Amino acid sequence: MASDVQPTGGQGLEALQAIATPQADAVVREPQIDKFGRSYATGKRKNAIARVWIKPGSGKITINERDQEVYFARPVLRMMIAQPMVIADRATQFDVIATVQGSGLSGQAGAIRHAISKALTYYEPGLRAVLKPHGFLTRDSRIVERKKYGKAKARRSFQFSKR
Repeated sequence: MASDVQPTGGQGLEALQAIATPQADAVVREPQIDKFGRSYATGKRKNAIARVWIKPGSGKITINERDQEVYFARPVLRMMIAQPMVIADRATQFDVIATVQGSGLSGQAGAIRHAISKALTYYEPGLRAVLKPHGFLTRDSRIVERKKYGKAKARRSFQFSKR
């Protein structure tokens, strides 16, 4: 009978807990703030690269020296870049200055969201536990597949004709 077998030591789980070495407490991260009171982070998505500085302010987001409503006309993209601030409940506490290049608007919005999330964790390391479960700190590594020779696109073949 397998249920009657006791591990050596007699107590089972209690014995294992007693011999387990106590783990070091979670790594304590220091805030990374420059002399101007800002935190900097780089975010990437597709071929877009975003450089973001956050500093205490009123919640204004500036992208490539333009207001976010001008740069991202679609409300979905504006909502996307504001997600980390809303989740962390810091929407009106930080000003964001971003420069972004490459890819299209959707990729740029993803890169800015990634960079804002990283900059928030650099400014307030305690926010990492809030942002990590939502996937904001993970770089989305999906990129466009390259075109192969003999193909119309990356995988699509040319139209077949019998005659």
